[in-house]
Amino acid sequence: MIDRAWIAARIPHAGDMCLLDAVDEWSADAIVCRASSHRLPGNPLRAGGQLGITAGIEYAAQAMAVHGALLAGSDTAPTAGYLVSVRDVHWQHPRLDDRAGDLEVSAERLSGNGTNVLYRFSLCADGEVLLSGRAGVVLDASQS
Repeated sequence: MIDRAWIAARIPHAGDMCLLDAVDEWSADAIVCRASSHRLPGNPLRAGGQLGITAGIEYAAQAMAVHGALLAGSDTAPTAGYLVSVRDVHWQHPRLDDRAGDLEVSAERLSGNGTNVLYRFSLCADGEVLLSGRAGVVLDASQS
């Protein structure tokens, strides 16, 4: 089982900023993660007592980072990645924190090489798509 402790050891987000609880499934091309942190009053992305839908982009970025760690296949953190663009972002709901169910955070690798990766992502809860889009990630090639 790939749980929060495993995730926290392999992405650069520590403490409460590690938003994902587990990986439910993954392959070379895609990952599905689960999160419950959107319901926590202490979620560090909350503003004005609410967790807005745009915070979902960070959830997706963390799922992409976990996917990179899984593909790297080692017990150490993979090469750093930097989210450089998001496109075609669509949201169906203004907030994340008012959802009773866990978030299902999915990312599908559309293309990539040693320095760039393009993903399609979505966040769902309670059987409904809340947010979707595409994200570009640049890997830190200077460490290769």
